[in-house]
Amino acid sequence: MSIVSNIKSKISQGDRIGYLLIVPYAAHFSLFVAFPLIFCLILVFHKWDIVSDMEWVGLNNFFHLISDKLFFKSIFNTFTFLIIHIPLQIIIALFLAELLNQKIKFRGFFRASYFLPVIVSGVVVTILWDQLYAQDTGVINLFMAKLGLPKLPWLTSPKLAMPSIAVMATWKNVGIYVVLFLVGLQSVPRHLYEAAELEGASHWYKFTRITLPMINPTVFLVVILSTINGFSLFIEPYIMTGGGPMNSTLSAVLYIYNQGFYFYHMGYAATLGFCFALIVMIVVLIQRKFVEKESVA
Repeated sequence: MSIVSNIKSKISQGDRIGYLLIVPYAAHFSLFVAFPLIFCLILVFHKWDIVSDMEWVGLNNFFHLISDKLFFKSIFNTFTFLIIHIPLQIIIALFLAELLNQKIKFRGFFRASYFLPVIVSGVVVTILWDQLYAQDTGVINLFMAKLGLPKLPWLTSPKLAMPSIAVMATWKNVGIYVVLFLVGLQSVPRHLYEAAELEGASHWYKFTRITLPMINPTVFLVVILSTINGFSLFIEPYIMTGGGPMNSTLSAVLYIYNQGFYFYHMGYAATLGFCFALIVMIVVLIQRKFVEKESVA
């Protein structure tokens, strides 16, 4: 009996069905995860412009990265975005979730409305906000002019461009975090509020002493998800500003994209992506340690 026949005889019918079911996932993982990762690690040590053959350069890409001021500028811009985006997103999402958790009319309509931007294409949302931010014809500046306020260069000022993008990204993604906070709010035992009301507690007291402590795990989940999504900032600066003005909105992902598909520095782009992935992993691990510490406390 051949080796193949021996293996087949040892695998039961149930096991064969199981192996057959994981084939699509195994194929997907091999094609879209394992192969790009291995190929990226190979590129890190090579110089390649897609057209020519790969050239071994050893650690030269890493030496170039250390002296690349624009890469560190893009990292700084990404962290600036996160510092504005994450607190703003948590405050707005929690405020909306608290409102939608009340017994108000058309509650289902409002819940669907706030989630609508999440399912709309990011390109469409970006083009829409690009029109809203237009300095001369944008609705926001026209409204400010009606109030007697000066028109602001939302996307052409180095100081305002990244905060403007952070506000737009918050509007785009806030719906999904509203849903998460709603789940957290609805899991808070009602008898805690009833006991507090019997003691004459105010709404603010109940929110700070009951609601926030009880939804603490949800808050940290939102922080981690917002951080990971924020690190992937690309569409917004790519379409709205192209990384400008004066590289003030050049995110790390946009810089990696430019190096790879604009300058065709594939090896260096892979090196940037590898180092950026390490930075993201370190930040997430720090957050995880903080979450575990808070959970134990």
